[in-house]
Parts: sequence; structure tokens; C-alpha cells
Amino acid sequence: MQDVLSMTYYWLKAGHIIFMVFWLAGLFMLPRQMLYLHPYGEGSPERDVWADRIGKLRRIILTPSLIVVWVLGLLLAWTIGAFSQGWFHAKLLLVLLLTGYHGWMVAQAKKMIAGERPLTEKNLRLFGEVPAILLALIVVLVVVKPF
Repeated sequence: MQDVLSMTYYWLKAGHIIFMVFWLAGLFMLPRQMLYLHPYGEGSPERDVWADRIGKLRRIILTPSLIVVWVLGLLLAWTIGAFSQGWFHAKLLLVLLLTGYHGWMVAQAKKMIAGERPLTEKNLRLFGEVPAILLALIVVLVVVKPF
């Protein structure tokens, strides 16, 4: 089985990177779309438009990309024997945090679509930076492998 995965290593890596880009693009877009939804109340046509966009972002980009990134990432890690390497443990922790952020932001978006406003506009702007920080740290770990 590992021989088959070794032969497909570059395909796994390409797919992992492609879907990681899709996932992160969605995570960058979600707080921005929530910010656009923020001022509109129930029954507003603008609210309905942004609620629909947020739902599509979640269903079409965020959740499928998250699943593919995890599957391909774990296959890659197994292929190269990364489970025993320190940099991979740190990366895995950061990806778990990013996954938790994803889930939390989706939950906040669902609350907003239901009419609640659990986050202020300032909070949404600040939380929009979380994926960028985690992405930078993850890329450094993968490329530099400092430990």
C-alpha cells in the first residue's frame, strides 16, 4: 500500500495544496461576508442575499475543502513517515486549531443568519486575521522543518 502511495506522492501533494488554498480562501471570505451581513435584520432582502452566500460558501467550498485537506494531508504524512517528526506534530496542532476556528466561525455564521449578532464588526475584522497567522506558521513548519 505504501508503495502505491509513494508513486502518487506528488499527486497527493498537489491535491493537498490546491484544496488547502480553497479552504483558506473560504476562511478568509467567511468573516468578510459575515461583516457584510451584520447590519441587516430579519426580512431584509440584503440579509437574505448574504445568508445565501454564506451558506453556499460553507457547503460548496469550506466543508468539502476541509475534508479533502485532512484526507490528503494524512495520506501524505503516512507516505513520508511524518508522524515521528517534530515539525509535523507542531503543524498538526496548528491545523487542529485552524479546524476548530473553522467550526467556531461556521457556528457564529449560523447564529448570525438566525438573527443573532454574537460578534461585533470589530471582532469579525480581528478574527479575519486568524487564518493568515496560522497559515504563515504552518508554511514555515512545512518548508523549513525547524525541528
